[in-house]
Amino acid sequence: MAIYDYLIVGSGLYGATCAYELKKKGYKCLVVEKRSHIGGNIYTESVEGINVHRYGAHIFHTSDREIWEYINGFAEFNNYINCPVARYKNECYNLPFNMNTFTKLWSDVFTPEEAQKRIEEERGASYKEQPENLEEQAINLVGKTIYEKLVKGYTEKQWGRKCTELPAFIIKRLPIRFTFDNNYFNDRYQGIPTGGYTKIIEKMLGGVEVRTGCDFLAQKEELLSLADNIIYTGAIDGFFGYEYGALEYRSVRFETEVLDIPNYQGNAVINYTAADVPFTRIIEHKHFEFGTQPKTVISREYSSAWQKGDEPYYPVNDQKNNALYQKYAALAQKTKNVHFGGRLGLYKYADMDDTLAAALAFLKTIPAKA
Repeated sequence: MAIYDYLIVGSGLYGATCAYELKKKGYKCLVVEKRSHIGGNIYTESVEGINVHRYGAHIFHTSDREIWEYINGFAEFNNYINCPVARYKNECYNLPFNMNTFTKLWSDVFTPEEAQKRIEEERGASYKEQPENLEEQAINLVGKTIYEKLVKGYTEKQWGRKCTELPAFIIKRLPIRFTFDNNYFNDRYQGIPTGGYTKIIEKMLGGVEVRTGCDFLAQKEELLSLADNIIYTGAIDGFFGYEYGALEYRSVRFETEVLDIPNYQGNAVINYTAADVPFTRIIEHKHFEFGTQPKTVISREYSSAWQKGDEPYYPVNDQKNNALYQKYAALAQKTKNVHFGGRLGLYKYADMDDTLAAALAFLKTIPAKA
């Protein structure tokens, strides 16, 4: 007889939300986490009094008031607005592409009309009605100068292949504004939890049994026998023993260091867009919470090819991998009492608000325990 009603594999936002809501409904849950800590990729840890985003920057943003109010039930959020900067060689530009960007790129551009006209000129004969790759799509959107300086090198570092080999859809939502607005997101609500994300996960998992350092795949049969139902947020191909082969991901390596200065770069996020700079961006963590500590902590991010054993970050949602995922999705549908969720379980990149919304939608299908 099973000891638990639900075994939840993974303690990230999706898994922790499931554990919290199922506990409220009267279910007994066990959460297992491969890492030595809870929180998945939104885990934050205090270093020199600064909440460091160990696995990359996470800014919560949403236009869904219900989701915003839900997450604010676990933490107080500050009014941080994401205004990244792009550095190309010895030049700095505001992101997303907006009038601040255009007026600095082109000394004779001052108005939205002039900026639109210049971008149209830059597209020129290169415009493609049906762009076949990312390069063609980017030039369609912003012209050659912006593409060459601020898109090409960064994107090729991030994905490990040439822009001409990447699908056009990756960059279809590239934000472009003809206003002097540096806010990267269009969402109504945005911020960082005061005290870091780990505190949110700790509250969600309060009163729930959690085993960290527990590799589900290494103990699969034993763990499956403990519960009537499974919520799995790990990599879907791993669950099925890579039966059809491994899905592709991009991974990220971080170099984090403490600096004995109060301010390193003056902004939380600076992207390095030149191809000859090996890292994609530098995060200065204290700026997410307007820190005034005497020291600072920075993280350089290096994109890399994923191999089994590495941490998977970004699904490579090209035609080949999407077709392979569909094979695993078909297996998942036939697997009784196992629900696949989250970024890895669905092989789909999702922002935190989308992850939270998906978890809550799934949980609404589960009645309170009789």
